Amino acid sequence: MTTAFITHDDCGLHNMGPEHPESPVRLLAIKKVLEKTGLMQELEQLESVHILPEQIQLAHAHLHQKRLEMKLPEHGVVYTDEDTALCPHSLHAASLAAGSAVMAVNRVIAGKSQNAFCAVRPPGHHAEHNIPMGFCFYNNVAIAAIHALQQPGIERVAIFDFDVHHGNGTVDIFKDRPEVLVCSTFQHPFYPERYSDIQRDNIINCPMEAHSDGMVFRSLVEGKWLPAIQAHKPDMILISAGFDAHHEDPMADIKLNEEDYRWVTQMLMDSARTYSENRLVSVLEGGYNPVSLAFSVQAHLEVLAGH
Repeated sequence: MTTAFITHDDCGLHNMGPEHPESPVRLLAIKKVLEKTGLMQELEQLESVHILPEQIQLAHAHLHQKRLEMKLPEHGVVYTDEDTALCPHSLHAASLAAGSAVMAVNRVIAGKSQNAFCAVRPPGHHAEHNIPMGFCFYNNVAIAAIHALQQPGIERVAIFDFDVHHGNGTVDIFKDRPEVLVCSTFQHPFYPERYSDIQRDNIINCPMEAHSDGMVFRSLVEGKWLPAIQAHKPDMILISAGFDAHHEDPMADIKLNEEDYRWVTQMLMDSARTYSENRLVSVLEGGYNPVSLAFSVQAHLEVLAGH
């Protein structure tokens, strides 16, 4: 078995304008680096499928999708908040992004793929149960986690989020679902400033001060995430893989590098081997310097593929 690389060209149709950091260039940069290094040829390349409406409702309010559809413009962009805009193709792309995560879960549980990475956009981890925000419309990883829990043999899931922004949407959706462990490192105080101080046994928030480096990050992961994994013993691991904590990323002030992403990926791979029968799915979140994003994804995928 190989690592599945799931994406779709139509994820590039979601376009919030030429100055917006969450740009179609992000996925193009990833593909270019993976092809140039030869890593792409080692991966199982698969095309995304659309999410079903009832699968969106696994993590979101019944009318969440309908409200977004009502705002969808025929041309131009319409903002749902000051950072997040819909263009005519946005929900088409969002459906493929969420569908990729469900597809990845199905393949890994069925033993068709060793593990999977979803190179998709728009991202998802800021989308709350009833609110799109922070460039996100559907919470891809949350939908995938609940879908996984519906499969035989999957009773506990763990989500690990190393994006520089707190995964408030994922926390909102799972704050009262103890079968899902949510561990998150993030710059604080910083956007979105929601749910970062929530107190729940299954929510492990690990705030980092601006300018924190890889030593701080690794210390938090070892000190907070590892004991939580050992206590939870997940049947499946999901990753909200944001690479905007890289020191070259323009969006924040954390100082990680490719080796930090390689290290945390290996730690999560080891945990999946110990507790989850190697079942692991990673879904792209942030990362807004196309060059550092692409090389960080390369490091992440090299570990997933067993390099």
